[in-house]
Amino acid sequence: MLKIIRDPQDPLLALVADDPVRPHIDPLLRITPPNLIFALVGADADSPPSAMVCVVFVQDVPHDEAGLWISADQPQVAVFYTVWSYLPGSGRDIIFAVREWILANCPKITRFVTLSPPTEMARRFHMKNGASVFRVNADSVNYEYPGRLDQDPVGPDHSQQLPVSLDPQPPATAHSSVADHQ
Repeated sequence: MLKIIRDPQDPLLALVADDPVRPHIDPLLRITPPNLIFALVGADADSPPSAMVCVVFVQDVPHDEAGLWISADQPQVAVFYTVWSYLPGSGRDIIFAVREWILANCPKITRFVTLSPPTEMARRFHMKNGASVFRVNADSVNYEYPGRLDQDPVGPDHSQQLPVSLDPQPPATAHSSVADHQ
């Protein structure tokens, strides 16, 4: 089950200290709308996560970390900027589960990319899971997973898309699950 972390009091927010790629990013910035953190948990939402991923919604594919925080009136791109797992195979599982959640809940998001470190481990992980290299940057690589339009990761010009609707307010409870959004 996916758990969306939006509440600063959520105990899972402390696990961003385990982020192997970007532990320096402030936990509160990671959940400032429209940014989200997802945790893959068992049937009991209070169980420890098997994986976590941080996602930001932007207009353009970022070249670097600074590009993650450029505000967008009409975000069309979901950027998976860090993922880590506690159990084998869970990194893959959370990437695909979050992609499916975004497809179901954010109809204007058309592209799914990463801002990954330029390492062999990141390359193997993303290529094995169906991504392609979109762009190699000075200090990062953007991998792209199949998008909404015809499942074509590059696809046609998406400049005419309307704004995405993301709930800017945290939910009334300390957490929400995918079931809360159906």
